[in-house]
Amino acid sequence: MTDRAARRLTASRQIAIREDWLDRTREAILDPDLPIVDPHHHLWDRPGERYLLDDLLRDTGSGHDVRATVFVQCGAMHRADGPEERRPLGETEFVNGIAAMSASGTYGPTRACAGIVGMVDLTLGDRVAPLLEAHVAAAGGAGGGRFRGVRNRTAWHPSPEIRSNLLSPPPGPLEDPAFAAGARRLAEFGLTLDVWAYHTQLAHVIALARAVPALTIVLDHVGGPLGVGPFAGQRAAVLAAWRRDILALAACPNVVVKLGGLAMEVNGFDLDLRERPAGSAELAEAWRPYVETCIEAFGAGRCMFESNFPVDKGMCGYAVLWNAFKRLAAGAGEAEKAALFAGTAIRTYRLEAALAGAR
Repeated sequence: MTDRAARRLTASRQIAIREDWLDRTREAILDPDLPIVDPHHHLWDRPGERYLLDDLLRDTGSGHDVRATVFVQCGAMHRADGPEERRPLGETEFVNGIAAMSASGTYGPTRACAGIVGMVDLTLGDRVAPLLEAHVAAAGGAGGGRFRGVRNRTAWHPSPEIRSNLLSPPPGPLEDPAFAAGARRLAEFGLTLDVWAYHTQLAHVIALARAVPALTIVLDHVGGPLGVGPFAGQRAAVLAAWRRDILALAACPNVVVKLGGLAMEVNGFDLDLRERPAGSAELAEAWRPYVETCIEAFGAGRCMFESNFPVDKGMCGYAVLWNAFKRLAAGAGEAEKAALFAGTAIRTYRLEAALAGAR
């Protein structure tokens, strides 16, 4: 395997996407008629990094039956001026415009960004209420609007070798009492909270879930099992620690989990350093311990497969990724598959109306 020092990273520390390299591994689509809602992707236009509607639709249109998607906060298109706490409104406005383009049907049947998870700083506590109202209004209003929840920058570890955000957040937002106060207001609005945390932070997620039981918390990327820095070569120990906290988190009925996001640099699988991209069978075997543990602990009704594109695209293509997920769910019943690939996402993000006219 090539040394990690040769890894190609973008300015925002994402693994560079190489379409020619991804094309070296192509597969027939497994179970092509299975409806999918992809509940986690990003859009951005940064120097040297572009992933917009046409890029997303090339991926979702690569063979699987992707009916709709959910956009998740990534710091895109913030306003350039105005009060700091209102600048993330630019991201919600930008994505709502993309969603409106997709909803026209001009770009095909997939309803891109049918749900929007934006950024409101929950450490503002009770002061988040007018900001939440503004985001709801920016995404079409409380009735037929698209704003479904919030995500803050929370994934943090003291090691300088562990970083997965464009901007490193300060330590401690999850355990800040003001964050819990903001989370309570979020629940009052009927909105969800996506949490991207490393496995070393899961105790804080458990405490938050217990402190705000009325809030639906969506745990991103199976809870972030780390495999770099001080955790390199420690996969068995990490798995054991991660599993202990995942089981505790599953005991909180207000938590659901996204199955995916394991093709990031911080997970340590190093799939991008190979001469050829891994196929779906190999991906499924590598990720099986995490995915099966989550499904067994939470149940299919509280789990949803996610792409985390374009971040995970540095290691695998969209068609191969969803083939891997279908391999992982091969032993599930039809009702369980329906939940894992679409139903849980539809219920969690309230996408029923957006999908009413979909194929």
